[in-house]
Amino acid sequence: MLRWAADPEGGAPFVEADPSNPSRLVGFDVEIARLIASRLGRQPEFVLVAFSSLDQSIARGDADIALGGIEDTPARRSAMSVTIPYYEFKEVLAVRTADASRIRSLADLRGRAVATLGGTIAYEILLANQDPLELRVLSYDDDVHPYEDLVLGRADAVLLDDVLAKRRQGTMAGFSILPEPVATGHYVGVLSAASAPLRDAVDEILRNAMREGTLEQIFRSWGLWNEDQGRLYERLVRRESVEPVRGLSMESQTLGWRAAGRYLPALLKAAFITIVLSCLSMGLAVAVGVLIACGRVYGTRFVRVALLGYVEIMRGTPLLLQLFVLYYGIASAVRLPAFAAALLGLALNYAAYESEIYRAALQNVSSGQLDAARILGLSERQVLTLVRGPQAFRLALAPMTNDFVALLKDSSLVSVLTVMELTKQTQIFATNIGSWVIPGSMCALLYLAMSLPLSALARRLERRLRMPGA
Repeated sequence: MLRWAADPEGGAPFVEADPSNPSRLVGFDVEIARLIASRLGRQPEFVLVAFSSLDQSIARGDADIALGGIEDTPARRSAMSVTIPYYEFKEVLAVRTADASRIRSLADLRGRAVATLGGTIAYEILLANQDPLELRVLSYDDDVHPYEDLVLGRADAVLLDDVLAKRRQGTMAGFSILPEPVATGHYVGVLSAASAPLRDAVDEILRNAMREGTLEQIFRSWGLWNEDQGRLYERLVRRESVEPVRGLSMESQTLGWRAAGRYLPALLKAAFITIVLSCLSMGLAVAVGVLIACGRVYGTRFVRVALLGYVEIMRGTPLLLQLFVLYYGIASAVRLPAFAAALLGLALNYAAYESEIYRAALQNVSSGQLDAARILGLSERQVLTLVRGPQAFRLALAPMTNDFVALLKDSSLVSVLTVMELTKQTQIFATNIGSWVIPGSMCALLYLAMSLPLSALARRLERRLRMPGA
């Protein structure tokens, strides 16, 4: 068997489920995998792996080769066994059709928001131009939402390879692809560093397929053949070397600790966004949670039922789905900025959990103390604010702290809304250097630096507010 890995979420023309038979995969990378397996005398076996984890999955032996629009980069060549390129693409800019006459290059986008996929050559290009052009780089996990946000006005341009841009242009109106490419790259297969002999065999299969015209037939069937591929194949058949990326400074492709130094400012900025977002979200969640808890304890039957419904809906549906609804689902009616949608999504979700903590704390205050307060003539509001509330706060403090730490980590989900928080920035860093060791260690240290002081502060407050004799 030849185990080959890819992510079907990448869609056509790479790898996708056949619309007429979802159990069957189609795409040019599917056909190339079958071609390689056949000429090796093996049966192809598909292994599902998330695109961002393909290199790491191959390195640990989950599959023999990874395909699916994988870009040839210096970092990937240094860490893995990479096949010869089998397709040449262009990194192209897409802008709204109304702006196409005045935006012709990256230089015309100074101070604007440009969208792309994280962990790609396009992202590296934008990162290299971020400071001189004052670009606001928006990172996405798929190639659908960048173009949607471009048309909606949330982004001013999209930089991605022409295969993705033309595919999206066929299904979406309102944007144009600029004719001048920003850079040139190649798709390759990736094998583990220890699989160099198998890589060499695959290279010969690809060269023979180029010579025979088999690859040309595959790409023509998907409407992707052009003169660039003919020139590329001529060079490879003559065994000439091909640069991994043309148009991207090699300084942006540094490796290891050198790359860590280059990414550190971005990681620190992402950590700052994470802590600010978490603190604001938790503050709002606490305020809304207190109101919900009070409504469920003191409200009328209708109010209690309505608030119970809110709590069950928010706890019973995924946070990720709620974020998508807030940012993309209601965009036609209310176009929330990414940070606002992330803040609101986290706060409303955690408010449901917080309300249950506060409700239980309120109900655990001794009824004898409440009766005594009423006998002394205190109003229900005074009973709540002077007697019941403070004691309930003491009971709720420990679980509140746990929820805050959980929210700090759940903030990683907001990257789907283009908010560049710490985990997303780390994932891009790891993808670009082909290793999680250094990025993962730096990310863990930053999270600990944020969470440990907060936990220590909560414990200090808990000791100060502890009831006498407790």
